[in-house]
Amino acid sequence: MTGARSPRRKPTAGGSVAARQRGLNFDSDVEIICGVDEAGRGPLAGPVVAAAVIFDPAKPMIRGLDDSKALTAKKREELYDKIVDRALAFCVASASVEEIDSINILHATMLAMKRAVEGLAVTPTLVKIDGNRCPVLSIRSEAIIGGDALVKCISAASILAKVTRDRLLLDLHQAYPVYGFDAHSGYGTPQHLAALFEHGPCEHHRRSFAPVREAHARLGLRVKPPGNVPVVLPSPLDDASSNAFGDGAPAF
Repeated sequence: MTGARSPRRKPTAGGSVAARQRGLNFDSDVEIICGVDEAGRGPLAGPVVAAAVIFDPAKPMIRGLDDSKALTAKKREELYDKIVDRALAFCVASASVEEIDSINILHATMLAMKRAVEGLAVTPTLVKIDGNRCPVLSIRSEAIIGGDALVKCISAASILAKVTRDRLLLDLHQAYPVYGFDAHSGYGTPQHLAALFEHGPCEHHRRSFAPVREAHARLGLRVKPPGNVPVVLPSPLDDASSNAFGDGAPAF
């Protein structure tokens, strides 16, 4: 989904939100730098969201930018509006729960980042990405560990992605209040794990993540990811030695 800038506009699963911005003088030798970050790799439910931000050099730099996790929810909301107002270009995109379960969370995160960059109204000359790896792009890119606290445009992308995803989980809470998505945004907190144990998963839970698989198993359900790929449910010993959050190789 694309359209004009709106603080409340949200990406659909596998979609994006982009702003309409003015053009840029491409005869200039100035580098057009884009910052990229994601939100939602670790949660047990909901999409993974990524954002890409290019600052407008004609507008003053925003004070207070930092890694979104280091900011309060109120501060993130305030900065969100400033970023949207002062960005030359920005795009927020996502990868759906179905995509996460099909290709694993790492590759789904790279896909969301790629969609965010490709959805920009202005093409950057350099993409700076938080983390230790980059998605496959046609644009020069650079991975920066801890970049969300070091590079302002990455900090801005971190905030857009985090605020957008938190809003999506608030909407999910309205439909599925028993899980408490408004309190933990889908992360595996004791409250969330207890709700999974009592109620079982909903359609927005990531079936490739071990706690969700286990909740299916307790209810006697056969976990069946997209593509009819058979699932081998883990033994207790397997669970003790596996990555509970499904990061890295597919968990099926």
